[in-house]
Amino acid sequence: MQIVIYSRLYKESDAPYVQEFFDMIHEEGVNAYVYAPYLSQIKDVINFKSDVAPFDGYLDFKTRNIDFVISLGGDGTILNATTLVRDSNVPILGINLGRLGFLASMEKTKISKAITWLKQGRYSIDERRLIYLESSVPLFGETRFALNDFTLLKRDTSSMITIHTYINGAYLNSYWADGIIVATPTGSTGYSLSCGGPIIFPNSGNFVITPVAPHNLNVRPIVISDNSVISFEVEGRADNFLCTLDSRFEMIKAEHRLAVRKCDFTVKLIRLLDRNFLQTLQEKLAWGIDSRN
Repeated sequence: MQIVIYSRLYKESDAPYVQEFFDMIHEEGVNAYVYAPYLSQIKDVINFKSDVAPFDGYLDFKTRNIDFVISLGGDGTILNATTLVRDSNVPILGINLGRLGFLASMEKTKISKAITWLKQGRYSIDERRLIYLESSVPLFGETRFALNDFTLLKRDTSSMITIHTYINGAYLNSYWADGIIVATPTGSTGYSLSCGGPIIFPNSGNFVITPVAPHNLNVRPIVISDNSVISFEVEGRADNFLCTLDSRFEMIKAEHRLAVRKCDFTVKLIRLLDRNFLQTLQEKLAWGIDSRN
C-alpha cells in the first residue's frame, strides 16, 4: 500500500499524534510519500523509522501508483488536499488534528485504528460533487473548482453589493447583501450553514444558494438541482469584489462575468466503517443531547 501524507502546517501540539502516525505506518509496512513543503517542516522533529519520499504535487499522481491520500489537519486541510488530488481519483482520508471536523471525521486519538482499518479494507468511499467556476477572465489557474462553496463578497467594510443572479439563463433575483454563497451538499455544513442555509445530505444532487446578510429579510436560501448553471453580475460602490473557491480567493471587477456549474469530476472521501453522516451530524452539532442534564 502506497500513501501520500498531506498537511499544511506542523504545530508543536500535534507532535505526539504525528509521531504516532508515522510509527503506525512503519509497523503496518506502508510505503509513504509526504507532501514536500510539509516534509520540510517535520524532517527534523519527527523520528522516521522507515524512509519517506517527498511528493511534489498533482503531476506525481501520474508517475506513482498511489492508493490513498491521508490528510492531517482539519476540514480546511482536506479542502486544500482536493487541489492536489484533482481528477486523479485517489481517495482522501481525513484525520482530524483541528477543531470541528465534518470532513476530517477520524479523531486523532484513533490513528492506530484508522491505519489498520484502511489496510484491512474496512472502509467505504463517498463520492462528493464539486462546483466549477467559469469566468470571462482567467481566475484560480488550474484549480477552478471547490469542494465546499463558491462565494461573491464585498470587500472589507465597504457598503453592500448587488448580485444579479440567473439560473440557466433565467433571472432568479437581485441580492442586495454582503455577498452570496453557492454551496455543494458537502459545503452545506460550512459557511452556508452559519448564514442560515440548510444541511443537505451528501448524495442529494443539489446546490444551495445562501445570501450573506441580505438587506431584504424576505430573501431566504434556496435549493436547486446541481444540473443547473448559475450565473452572476455584480455591482456596487467599490471597484473590486471578492470571489472565493473554498479558502482560495481572487479579486474581481464589475465587468467580470461569472458562472458556476457541477464539476466534471468528483472527489472520493474515505469513510471508515464506524462512521456515517448521521453520526457526524449528531456528534458535531450535539444533536440528541439534553444539555440540561
